[in-house]
Amino acid sequence: MSRLLLPLLALCLLGACTPSDPTGLLMPTASTIEVDSDDTLDSIFLKAAHVVPTPNQYAALRNEFIAFIHFGPNTFTRMEWGTGMEDPQIFDLKNLDTDQWCRAMKAAGMKRVIFTAKHHDGFCLWQTRYTNHGIMSSSFQNGKGDVMRALAESCRKYDLQLGVYLSPADLYQIEHPEGLYGNLSKATERVIPRPVPGRPFQDTTTFRFKVDDYNEYFLNQLFELLTEYGPIHEVWLDGAHPKRKGGQQYDYLAWKELIQQLAPEAVVFGRQDVRWCGNEAGKTRDTEWNIIPYEEDPRQMNHFSDLTAEALGEREQLANGRYLHYQIAETNTSIREGWFYRDDTKQRVRSADDVYDMYERSVGGNSIFLLNIPPNREGRFSDEDVAVLEEVGKRIQQTYGADLLEGASGPAEVLDNDPATFQLLTKGDSAMILEAPEPITTNRFRIQEAITTHSERVEAHALYAWQNGQWEHLAAASNIGYQRILRFPEVTAQRFKLVVSAWRLPPAIAKVSAHYYRPRPPQLVISRDSTGQVHIQPKQHDFGWKPHGEDVAGNLNRGYAIHYTTDGSTPGEEAIRYSSPFMQSSGVVKARAIAAREQGSVAATVFGLLKTDWTVLRADSEEVGYEAALAFDGDPKTSWCPKPSPEPHYLTIDLGREHTLKGFAYTPPTDKSLSKLEGGQVETSLDGKYFMPGETFRFGNLMNDPTQRMHDFGQPVKARYLTINVHQGTGGGRAACMAEIDILAD
Repeated sequence: MSRLLLPLLALCLLGACTPSDPTGLLMPTASTIEVDSDDTLDSIFLKAAHVVPTPNQYAALRNEFIAFIHFGPNTFTRMEWGTGMEDPQIFDLKNLDTDQWCRAMKAAGMKRVIFTAKHHDGFCLWQTRYTNHGIMSSSFQNGKGDVMRALAESCRKYDLQLGVYLSPADLYQIEHPEGLYGNLSKATERVIPRPVPGRPFQDTTTFRFKVDDYNEYFLNQLFELLTEYGPIHEVWLDGAHPKRKGGQQYDYLAWKELIQQLAPEAVVFGRQDVRWCGNEAGKTRDTEWNIIPYEEDPRQMNHFSDLTAEALGEREQLANGRYLHYQIAETNTSIREGWFYRDDTKQRVRSADDVYDMYERSVGGNSIFLLNIPPNREGRFSDEDVAVLEEVGKRIQQTYGADLLEGASGPAEVLDNDPATFQLLTKGDSAMILEAPEPITTNRFRIQEAITTHSERVEAHALYAWQNGQWEHLAAASNIGYQRILRFPEVTAQRFKLVVSAWRLPPAIAKVSAHYYRPRPPQLVISRDSTGQVHIQPKQHDFGWKPHGEDVAGNLNRGYAIHYTTDGSTPGEEAIRYSSPFMQSSGVVKARAIAAREQGSVAATVFGLLKTDWTVLRADSEEVGYEAALAFDGDPKTSWCPKPSPEPHYLTIDLGREHTLKGFAYTPPTDKSLSKLEGGQVETSLDGKYFMPGETFRFGNLMNDPTQRMHDFGQPVKARYLTINVHQGTGGGRAACMAEIDILAD
């Protein structure tokens, strides 16, 4: 076929393909196209420009934002991965409110939920016929409960699609003496589903497969899940293997045949339809192509490796494959630190800013966003999780609920909100101008290609606004695919120009729309290092699980500025603009972020003496990793914590020389698990031997508001040494941690 394509390719490269063929298609499209041995690089790229998603894949892409739910014994044991040998009674569920789950997911703008019917521990959350290791052996609803059924009914009520995660790994079947996983059984012909006396199926479909015991078990359970709970739109199959046994192999081709017949609308994650993005942190690639090269025919592959490279579908990769295949990226992460719920105190939750930024990066970067929300031990989503979901959904609706280009002039096909119509670009006309009826204020543009008919073709594009008699550059990116969201500093203009500067074949642009995201200037943190340099930066949300490294505040609020003062006045746009650290020996620094017309809250920090000469004279004790010197190292993320004991706790600091002290400031650790200083007494000394008792102090509400607190002395006192005696910590204890101590002096 490639020999027939080469003459047409030559015409295309000369820019003549569109006049000779108005559709812009030079060969039939397909979701998988084979690369012939005599294909040239150019003919491979031409083939790539005709690889399109299946109808199921396109429907999955249009869902954009979907949910994951991890629930099971781990929810009660507080483990991420179970052992498989947990007593089913550990699943001590008393209540279940799947309606609340669905209301929260709907409020977030999610379209589909994937439920973990069985995780790696093998515990089943539906009334399966093929094992007793599951909800039927728990106390929930006297063993008659079915979480999968409850969720399916709630999904129908709230118009959410349902998907299922049935872990191929199964520790119960591995560890149990009669377990089927890796039991070295021979592959023989089996009838699926295997009949079970007293539990007939309404669906009378049967299959015959030559499989071993574990694959039969897996197929039987797939049959139950795909026939007894309504339509299933996604089957999630990961590659996790907490433990292997007996050389067990998965017969995915048999699973695939069953899925395609019983769930004809479903896509399969981890196999030919949908692939893992390569991390669990919500990190996205700048360029995410869904046209992937394979050495084998992915339609016949039994195993799919994780694709984790930074680049997957660039031109240089395409040339290395024998098949070009459309495979969607799914960006997945959890709203909590971990996949399963543990608690509402130590297990931290992502901020709405973080989740919304992931939404725009993933959905606006040619992938699907899959966010896990783990129910708690009350069978509900926790209030903090729900609040984040509702806020994210509100922002999505406020930003993308209306198109600011409504009524604009330009190519009708990209403004009609119909994904089936498109504007085909050509070499001589690779730009389009869009003019609104009146000036609009925007900071977001959404662009879509007609991928179902013309594949993903754009390799580089840029957006401009007509300003002051010329085209001003707003944003640029590489590919588009299903969707690209361009984010840029706020601009008010009436005319905009989209320029496509590189492509694999003349692309078909299906949709262009303009939107406005209301800036929410970040809260700021002001700190000073040990050399006296003051740093001002956005406050980082306290979330330590699988960091993605993104500048969330900068992503959401392109073009925001930080302004600060050192004279105690409130900063505004006229104040000094922060660009780099600056020296500050003592006094108060105030700062605020300003984005477009929005001003953020004012942050203020009082700095005392420089700490370059400070040393620890003595401390009653210190924990490993929480040494005493960390109380004044200039880093509020580190802390001194004494060892628990009934003896009084104290810290004595040598300031290096004599000063006239006016007070001190205490910064508590933000970690909720660390006790904070609520009350105590200071002592001062000139020689480090004789200490004069000083004032007592008390701070309040530190657990809910762990911010810097100050205590002013009634009378200034001359001293070189300062002791802080701990009288009370949060929670009524006698120990307390100190993230940072500052000394106020003349």
